[in-house]
Amino acid sequence: MTCFAGVLLVGAPYLPTLSPQVNAALKLADLKSGDTLLELGCGDGKVVLAAAKEGYRVVGYELNPIMAAIAWLRTLRYRKLVTIRCADFWRQSWPPAQAIFVFLLPKYMTKLDTKVMQQYPGGVKVVSFAFTIPDKPVQTTVDGVFLYIYK
Repeated sequence: MTCFAGVLLVGAPYLPTLSPQVNAALKLADLKSGDTLLELGCGDGKVVLAAAKEGYRVVGYELNPIMAAIAWLRTLRYRKLVTIRCADFWRQSWPPAQAIFVFLLPKYMTKLDTKVMQQYPGGVKVVSFAFTIPDKPVQTTVDGVFLYIYK
């Protein structure tokens, strides 16, 4: 319980991404086999696992060590494609990626926008479930999942 309470102090609570939104997110990311998806707050690894099954490389960050362990165990079969990092993604330098998936609370979306621009000056796609980035135009929306293109 301490792990979950500690996460609430610095981040969002764990809420699973529903299968229709996982499918929508991967469709909107429009990655090719071998491309990299970064998931910020990967929870139990549902999105990471779905992306790995499509042949994408995936780096998932999860602050909660219990959830990170679950994600790591769920994705063991795809170890060559998947990296799970138990860390605060805000304090990390993000790896090269073609797309980022997030399910963050609204209060973090402006901070996300700033960090994305700093980390990916050459551009990246951001796919966000449920919440929009203030003052950033949405390219497309499918099943409550928003696509942003940074150039």
